[in-house]
Amino acid sequence: MSSLLRNHVRTYGRGSRALMFAHGFGCDQTMWRHVAPSFEDDFQIVLFDLVGSGRSDLVAYDFRKYGSLEGYARDVLEILSDLELSHVTFVGHSVSSMIGVLAANLQPSRFDRLVLVGPSPRYLDDEKDGYRGGFQPEAIEQLVSSLDSNYLGWSQSIAPAIMGNADRPELGQELVNSFCRTDPEIAKHFARVTFFSDNRPDLPKVVTPTLILQCADDIIAPEHVGRYVHQAIAGSTFVLMRATGHCPNLSAPDETTAAISAYVMHEC
Repeated sequence: MSSLLRNHVRTYGRGSRALMFAHGFGCDQTMWRHVAPSFEDDFQIVLFDLVGSGRSDLVAYDFRKYGSLEGYARDVLEILSDLELSHVTFVGHSVSSMIGVLAANLQPSRFDRLVLVGPSPRYLDDEKDGYRGGFQPEAIEQLVSSLDSNYLGWSQSIAPAIMGNADRPELGQELVNSFCRTDPEIAKHFARVTFFSDNRPDLPKVVTPTLILQCADDIIAPEHVGRYVHQAIAGSTFVLMRATGHCPNLSAPDETTAAISAYVMHEC
């Protein structure tokens, strides 16, 4: 099957360069609907769903292939190859930040820039080297156990916390609805892959110019994690946003758009 069908790829725009948007766990490409259109005059926009999410082909979900984030990274490269695109700016939210890092490390010539929104290379704390990912192992085990036993209930409780912005409950509800549209078995597997991954060794290998967009008060990827990513990727740029929570593409699309634009538009 073509990667364009498998990943429900959509393209539009009038620019000569490509801007690819990748969504986070439990989401799909519609999460970029408030951001991506702002760039269509200057870029070719590429939107897609990770396999297992959105309108991707669920039959294509291979539990072995997607047993690590590299499986998703190779899908990204296949999409870009099938579209015959190079010099791509990849914008990845949450777990897709590390998917973008892996893809750029596999084929650095394919990418001009990376924009990592709320990145985390490891969610677990590591007492051996003093790394603080934000979660103790027992907390992650409890989170995943809760997901295994009652996915819909887990979604109802965790999604609003991830979104933050409690004064705007409609945002949390949108994330709940997105989580609930995801196949529970795939979501459980993807959650384990996400929360138990460790991509810290991949960060120093990045040679692609990189922007890190860090939200304030983010319980999934705290500020100190974003700064760790910044320090580990040589020459990267770090921007601390006013936006709170983990999903600024929904909660603060104007600020997110402006931050991305300031990084990519001056070369147009």
